[in-house]
Amino acid sequence: MIELLFSVIFGQMALILLLLFKTPLRKLLIMALDRVKRGRGPLVLQSVAATVFVIMVYTIYGIREMYSHPAETSNPTDQVFLAYQTLQASLMGFSLFLAMIIDRLHQYIRELRSLRNAMEAAKKQNRGFDDAKNGGGEELNALKVELSTYREKVNTLESELNAKLQELKAAEGNAESLKKQSEGLLLEYDRLLEENQNLRSQLQSIDQSASHSDDKKNS
Repeated sequence: MIELLFSVIFGQMALILLLLFKTPLRKLLIMALDRVKRGRGPLVLQSVAATVFVIMVYTIYGIREMYSHPAETSNPTDQVFLAYQTLQASLMGFSLFLAMIIDRLHQYIRELRSLRNAMEAAKKQNRGFDDAKNGGGEELNALKVELSTYREKVNTLESELNAKLQELKAAEGNAESLKKQSEGLLLEYDRLLEENQNLRSQLQSIDQSASHSDDKKNS
């Protein structure tokens, strides 16, 4: 029994050392412990631990009974048996303690791994946000450049429109002056036409008077 307990304790100490230091064996050990804790594994481990605890309590009770006897009644065999029982109870208690440490270490390593995974996911998400922000900044700069180009085009069109309006105003002024000139020419034409009519009427009256005088001379 003592040899078995020593083997268990040394094995537990080796497991603790493997869990404490980051080596390839630690990953395998963690995978093995994960499998052990699935299904009926926890129930079996709890049953073994309870059995060892009950044996330890029974051994401690026997040690107490032996200590309750008077010292003068004990013989060397009883003393050797008492030392054996004390060592056995101590080893069982230490084994349970190491088992609890292994369980806690495994739990802490799993939590640390999940925390690291969460931190890495958060970092990736932050990087994604930064990339999106940088991309948004580039798009914003592109939009600003495009907007400035459109503003330049609008300014150019406004200047061209103002030039066309000035040309249109000048053309309207020229048309107005031409209209006034045409009206003056029409008035002059009407005056000349009227004078022409007057001259024609005068010529006709002269012709008529001349022909009348010729007729009188002939007669």
